[in-house]
Amino acid sequence: MLTVDFSRFPLAPGDRVLDLGCGAGRHAFECYRRGAQVVALDQNAEEIREVAKWFAAMKEAGEAPAGATATAMEGDALALPFPDESFDVVIISEVMEHIPDDKGVLAEMVRVLKPGGRIAVTVPRYGPEKVCWALSDAYHEVEGGHIRIYKADELLAKIRGAGLRPYGSHHAHALHSPYWWLKCAFGVDNDKALPVRAYHKLLVWDIMKKPLATRVVEQALNPLIGKSFVAYATKPHLPKAAAAEADAT
Repeated sequence: MLTVDFSRFPLAPGDRVLDLGCGAGRHAFECYRRGAQVVALDQNAEEIREVAKWFAAMKEAGEAPAGATATAMEGDALALPFPDESFDVVIISEVMEHIPDDKGVLAEMVRVLKPGGRIAVTVPRYGPEKVCWALSDAYHEVEGGHIRIYKADELLAKIRGAGLRPYGSHHAHALHSPYWWLKCAFGVDNDKALPVRAYHKLLVWDIMKKPLATRVVEQALNPLIGKSFVAYATKPHLPKAAAAEADAT
């Protein structure tokens, strides 16, 4: 299940991509399939080991085209172990709401992104997330949990403040909002409640089968209750005079 829409976020074979806070690796795997040179980074060692196994399995199965590469590694989002201007593309999906110093993370992403490069940022949407917080303290008051809820204009302002130029945004995963409302209402750790189990079954069926009916319904509902807000931006090129001055120093 992808949150980034690659029809709005073009990726070329050979692009060097950083999936920052990659989690289980869903976006990293898609970029690998598209022929990118992917680095999937996360602070969770167990998830990184699993992502590395999947990369190896994909290579063995011939799922990635010739020239594509994939590396999974542990790392700190606030101190990325890469030189300046290392990547053509950076993706950070459902991560920034967990990190106290979100401006610091944005600054690191901008540092490692090449001029003209593209960045995709996804966070939980304000409205659906507020409902979850209202229904359950356990949803967010856990170690490593969500520490803030972004309004769209607030996130876009932070992206601009980091020196990036937003060029598009949208909402995604409307069908997932009711699922999380049910989870919060019946208990975040209670997977046995009948409504939660039934809705989860529906989501799994939808993800696996991708029926036209649910695709149409979700597209119609995304502007209203989409679970995620997705923003796309570019890193501008320095004017020639400024670039020459930067090189001189």
